[in-house]
Amino acid sequence: MVEPRPTVADFHRVNRGGGLFSESISQWIGAVFALVAQRLGLRPTALTITNLVLGLATSVIVVALATRVAGGDVPAWVVGLVALVGWQIAYALDCADGQLARVTGTGSPAGARVDVLCDVAAQIALVAALGATAVAQRPGTPSWLVAVFAGTWMVNLVTSVMQSGPNAASMVTSTSLPVRLVKLVRDYGAVIFVAALVLMLAPALTFWVVVAFTVVNGGFLLASIAFSARASLR
Repeated sequence: MVEPRPTVADFHRVNRGGGLFSESISQWIGAVFALVAQRLGLRPTALTITNLVLGLATSVIVVALATRVAGGDVPAWVVGLVALVGWQIAYALDCADGQLARVTGTGSPAGARVDVLCDVAAQIALVAALGATAVAQRPGTPSWLVAVFAGTWMVNLVTSVMQSGPNAASMVTSTSLPVRLVKLVRDYGAVIFVAALVLMLAPALTFWVVVAFTVVNGGFLLASIAFSARASLR
């Protein structure tokens, strides 16, 4: 008897979450990509590398055109649209590689390491794009702010890796809608969606995006330290 082929729903069912936006949109798009990849016989790492290339290319375009957008030589909506499409597709591919690995049983420790390393590279490029835009739009932006923004941004990635193992723990375990709405500030899919909209509609506000996420991620880092320290002393 021939086993039925997995469906989009089968791939989405094994997703690892990410937040309300990611689960409702990014993971579903990722499930479609995973299905296509499975039909084509692709390995999960192929999706991981494609995610990296697309994410890096999108961020490089934003950085390269940041000064020209600020000077009015290039319409902001063009760069913003590139960022919106490029970053969202790249993230959906990042969702897809894990789904493909779990459904087809083709995951491996090496593949997981490649996934994390590519995530680091893509997010460094994203931070560089937002930082470059903030500086281009507001030349007086303090260098220390950009540095702290870049450092605290990686809290998202570090904590997500720490919470994926057997010792994972959450400071807020509630899954109620109000809590999930609040958690959108740390939902990567939602974050890059908002960032791209700002680049498209009001790039001058990128400075305040940098400030906002520096505060949010820095606050989350301090709260995580306090939460973990308290748990370790019990």
